[in-house]
Amino acid sequence: MIGAYVDECGPAEVIRVGEVAEPRVGGTDVLVDVEVSAVNAVDTMVRSGAFRTAMELPFVIGRDLVGTVAAAGPGVPGFRVGDRVWCNSMGHGGRQGAAAQRVAVPGDRLYRLPAGVDPVEAVAVVHPAATAYLALFTHGRLRAGETVVVAGGGGNVGGALITLAVHAGARVVATAGGRDAERCRALGAVEVVDHHGPELAGELAAACPQGAGLYVDTSGRVDLDLAVGLLAWRGRVVLLAGMGARPELPAGPLYVMDRSVIGFAISHATTAELAEAAATVNRLLAGGALRPSATHTLPLSAAAEAHRRLESGGVRGKIVLRVGPES
Repeated sequence: MIGAYVDECGPAEVIRVGEVAEPRVGGTDVLVDVEVSAVNAVDTMVRSGAFRTAMELPFVIGRDLVGTVAAAGPGVPGFRVGDRVWCNSMGHGGRQGAAAQRVAVPGDRLYRLPAGVDPVEAVAVVHPAATAYLALFTHGRLRAGETVVVAGGGGNVGGALITLAVHAGARVVATAGGRDAERCRALGAVEVVDHHGPELAGELAAACPQGAGLYVDTSGRVDLDLAVGLLAWRGRVVLLAGMGARPELPAGPLYVMDRSVIGFAISHATTAELAEAAATVNRLLAGGALRPSATHTLPLSAAAEAHRRLESGGVRGKIVLRVGPES
């Protein structure tokens, strides 16, 4: 079968597309014929070696897939041949990736795709949306009625954060560039502040007169003075980006107001946490509430180009690889 793989960690040029071994299917695995696979920033980090994880070489890249069940092991009675399914946690932790024509997915990491949902749009949102769910609820402990600040609302995860928070009954304030402001409002943000503007701190404070219960930073700027200063009593900051950031910690404002700062990476989520997130993702997918801002579809043979484009920083929306035999 054909897959996109690497024989070593390195730049995008190390990606090869060609024959790879058929997946080994265990008793609790589901064999999936892959239709599409999304390209995420974390995929580039795994490929480059910046995000260290167990991998068996040659290593098939990619986290996310949408496809069809080809066979299911005896320990996975809940799936039948022909079921449309998705997964967003392959390609790390010793698991081969999703960018191949067939993938053996552990049954507890696989979820049914709701009927009528477009596979390209689905694969583009399942990783950002699950990330958003875990940030808001598992780690951020969001409650209805709280104000949530989404720093970086124009990105893939930022848009999902706005959508999920609004559907949970939260009041959302977002930061974004001018070109993304209208989409943030359309998703339900009540205020959108220009994150490049000179009055960012003052405008956010004005938008959160009672303080923010939760501040989720997807931007990687990691300005803890700003974030912690916006929090209400027992407010939380959840950091999703900024691997190289080394900000000063405003310890005083944290401890005197019972505030907290939490780091979070979806790669460490348990299967139970991922399944909980998937239930909400599927509900919003089925209702049409989760949509990518844009998709850019490339053939599997362009996997290296997809990684180069993503790392260049010029991609708006999501790159999706068509993995089926025609690719």
